[in-house]
Amino acid sequence: MRPELLFGLSVALSAHWQAAALKFPFNIPFLSNNDQAPLIDVNTLLPESTPPNRIAIVGAGAAGSSAAFWIAKAKERFGLDVEVDVYEKNDYIGGRSTVVYPYNNTEYDPVELGASIFVEINRNMWRATEEFGLERIGFGDENNVMGIWDGQEFVLTTGGGSFLGSWMDTLKVIWRYGISAPRRTQAVVKSMATQFLTLYAPTTPRFANITTLASSLGWTPVVASTAAEYFDTQGISRLFTRELVDAATRVNYGQDVDALHALEGMCSLAAENAASVKGGNFQVFEQFLQRSNATVHLKTEVTSLIQDAASGAWLVGTGGTTRPRAYRGVVLAAPFYSTAIEVSPPALLTPVPEQPYVHLHVTLLSTTARTPSAAYFGLGSGVAPTEVLTTHNRVREGLGEEPEFNSMTYHGKLRKADGAPAERDEWVVKIFSKARVEDAWLENMFGAGNVGWVLRKEWDAYPVLPPTVSFPPIKLAKGLYYVNAFEPFISTMETETIASRNVVDLLLHDEWNAGICPAAVEGDEEATAEKAKDDKFVLGWDC
Repeated sequence: MRPELLFGLSVALSAHWQAAALKFPFNIPFLSNNDQAPLIDVNTLLPESTPPNRIAIVGAGAAGSSAAFWIAKAKERFGLDVEVDVYEKNDYIGGRSTVVYPYNNTEYDPVELGASIFVEINRNMWRATEEFGLERIGFGDENNVMGIWDGQEFVLTTGGGSFLGSWMDTLKVIWRYGISAPRRTQAVVKSMATQFLTLYAPTTPRFANITTLASSLGWTPVVASTAAEYFDTQGISRLFTRELVDAATRVNYGQDVDALHALEGMCSLAAENAASVKGGNFQVFEQFLQRSNATVHLKTEVTSLIQDAASGAWLVGTGGTTRPRAYRGVVLAAPFYSTAIEVSPPALLTPVPEQPYVHLHVTLLSTTARTPSAAYFGLGSGVAPTEVLTTHNRVREGLGEEPEFNSMTYHGKLRKADGAPAERDEWVVKIFSKARVEDAWLENMFGAGNVGWVLRKEWDAYPVLPPTVSFPPIKLAKGLYYVNAFEPFISTMETETIASRNVVDLLLHDEWNAGICPAAVEGDEEATAEKAKDDKFVLGWDC
């Protein structure tokens, strides 16, 4: 039995570019046989004082692709005549959601390199897989043995897949942490999840800033405290929080439980019915763009956003000899400082605070070793767990050094995409760490000659999430909106789609007196109440 199933407590154990021959049904200029036409200069605007009916979206990850999709929904419902261009500096769609192929061979099942899972209460992602006909697969291996490693010993081990093991796991947790810790944690997480679901309700208002949203959801004290502090106030065992919950925050956000705010700590535990899309989660974002009919410019980095004084239009520059193109609205769907975009005139901007990110090393590999080295973990002739999470608690207590990695998980056998087994028995392993994992370390962990394919990737994977009650602005200037203002609040694929829905709604309301959904008809409160009772209702998809 996996630890996330104990007393219903969920612990997420997370965290594509397809072959060039893949045919995209939407417009990607660089794949065309024709040279890309120059973008239109602002001087072509007629009349000069009127900005064009065009929206630019910077970024084609979860936020940018879903923003294009929400605009398409609004166009259908309001009859808007709006063109949409999506700019992406990479040569693929999906941002931090992308896959790789073992041995760089597309005959094998792909492996998620970035954002790995979503859950059933993530209603936009869940609905998208159903609407787009994408197959969901369960996350993880029920037969894995999970251990929480503190750098010197395993403080808890669970799993193995047997019924007897599930009972033993329960007893182990009760013995170490007491019977109330899992139950109280479950109650806290369930309360958060229930409140989170109100973001899909028919009465959900558009929000102009995150601080107000936090207050309306009753989450101000949650984001103002570390997860450790907040869980302490809920009467949850300190050891449970600083070991088991710490393991969840370290694998999901690369941050310790006494460093990140409590709302994100709860999100680390809300992984019931975790799933991913067979073949890669990026397919959701490709489908968002396909169905939006937006024009997608891959390998096109936006370098400047300049507001034209005469028309109020935003001129989007992409460097080189290509001339800027004019837009009535711009949706910035990428981290502000990571883009290094020149914004002019800067006096128009609402200041965006610096946002540091966790620099994460991801190591993917295949190995013929069925388990990691027992000797590394001091287990002698024993067998090491195949899911190793870590806790900072030994360092916290001044008793030792930090573990050398955040997490290490076996993700099943290497298999071919057609379901056939690989030529030899190999297991796919994913390691998260703060520093690069060298080849010698891998040989020590899995045995000399037992490591096959290795791929290393460094990400600015998640925002640093300390307690705060102050968040970046959503509206930076007239016609310029920032989706990633939501990230320091909650950072997931799903919340990027929620944030983009809100940004699109604000933009359309401010510039076109429209929105994603028509305003509720006065006197029709009964119909709205009926929609609110419908568990299938998802704002944006439904109105």
